Amino acid sequence: MTQPHLQPAPAAASGAGADITLVNLNMLFVRYYDKVERELHVPLGTLYLTASLEQAGLAVDFRDYQLCPAEDPFAREAILRHLADPAPIIGLSCMANLLPFTILTAKTLKEAYPDRTIALGGVGPFGVEEPILARFPWIDVIAYGEGERSGPALVKALRTGGDLRDVPGIVFRHGDEIVRTPPAPRIEDLDSIPGPAYHHIDLGRYEGYNLMSSRGCPYPCTFCSVAPIWGRQPYFRSNRHIIDEMRWLHEEHGVRLFLFQDEFFVASDARARSFSRDLIASGLDVKWKAFGRINLIGPDTMKIMAESGCCEIRYGVESGSDAVLERTKKGFHAADVIPVISTAVGIFDRVDTFYVWGYPFETMEDFNQSIFQMVSFRMMGARVLPSLLCFLPQTDIYKELGGPDKLEFCEWLFPEYMVTGHEVCDRTGVTIQDDHRGVFDFVRQHPDLFPGFFHYDLDNNVLPKLEILQEMGFYLRDREALITRDVTETDSCGAHSPKEASGRSRMLRS
Repeated sequence: MTQPHLQPAPAAASGAGADITLVNLNMLFVRYYDKVERELHVPLGTLYLTASLEQAGLAVDFRDYQLCPAEDPFAREAILRHLADPAPIIGLSCMANLLPFTILTAKTLKEAYPDRTIALGGVGPFGVEEPILARFPWIDVIAYGEGERSGPALVKALRTGGDLRDVPGIVFRHGDEIVRTPPAPRIEDLDSIPGPAYHHIDLGRYEGYNLMSSRGCPYPCTFCSVAPIWGRQPYFRSNRHIIDEMRWLHEEHGVRLFLFQDEFFVASDARARSFSRDLIASGLDVKWKAFGRINLIGPDTMKIMAESGCCEIRYGVESGSDAVLERTKKGFHAADVIPVISTAVGIFDRVDTFYVWGYPFETMEDFNQSIFQMVSFRMMGARVLPSLLCFLPQTDIYKELGGPDKLEFCEWLFPEYMVTGHEVCDRTGVTIQDDHRGVFDFVRQHPDLFPGFFHYDLDNNVLPKLEILQEMGFYLRDREALITRDVTETDSCGAHSPKEASGRSRMLRS
């Protein structure tokens, strides 16, 4: 059986013979205080980009930094060893949580290979492209938008000396100016995108198998970056296109569990039913999990989803307060959530409810309403996943704040989106590892680039609420809990089901 939606796979190129070394710098760490484990998830976005580059006739040297075997993957020596002998163009892709590390990695690579062109991409630098280029001369160009559009044109222009002003969706230096070219048109037919370049990786090494079913989101949630990055108009892959990929991964590589990573998989009751029925009709015996939305699917559709293999559904509840839900433009009320969750826990093997806390406008009354709802859902059997608000530059909630001047940096309060898990640290039991202090200082110097590492009103907003979350058992209070309680039983503030790690953190120390 050939891999669907992809031309015959070209041989993987080495750095010396490639047009571009494309690096996935997204690393997922799960941390319970000082216990850290890496979970390997298929780098879907960069594999899609790799496939489009190869379809355009370009040779790609693909490297997944998740596979860096070093105990400390942030160390300079580890970077240079894993990314040795790159192609003339080095493309670095990252999420916002690893943007500081990515920028410093780019500096390390530029010092070692000054003749290479370094390009950034992914959602990490989105919205802060100009200040990044203005402050960090070792970065040459930043791509934004869908990489399948801009990537091949950018690499061809760089390799042939073409005019970068003709490449859509990039920001670059031109003399003393920083130039932003117009965005490329959105890809409306997602079935037309070549499938991920799986031939560049050993699928057996990975633990998480993600699928993309849509791009874009029509909802205006003020704290979320999905719509600002991907657009408010959603586009979808066809059911058959998705199921063909699932079948290939299952039959050729034994994959039995899939995660739809896009937040808008359940775009409507009709779409969820249609996909589930088509999957049942295909005879494919697999499990899958997806994000849902409170006001979009009913009990009958939930049952069909479960019959087709859906074992887990995830809901972004975000708050138990109507005032907060209205302010964040969620589009439903707190009372709407209760029947949905109570129904879902009786149908699916697992139901995740995600909450955000620490909003600038969240009063203690609002917060306590969330706590009450969280406890209720936990008693129903749902998994409750609270996360401290992460400010992202492209979001309305950050823009309304008026910039980073009102934010505070706290080195022991590790950013919740940097490491998945219960990473709100014990205030006295965890400190920064000496050889990483420079990274923290770098973050501290650029709050406008990395606002997600900062917090609003620690003393009156964050810390009192953290104390309550610890009191209610949503966060472990201290490392003594590691002795008296199995940390694997504690809910994780993220989208995964982490196991207890055997190693110790190199980022933090006791």
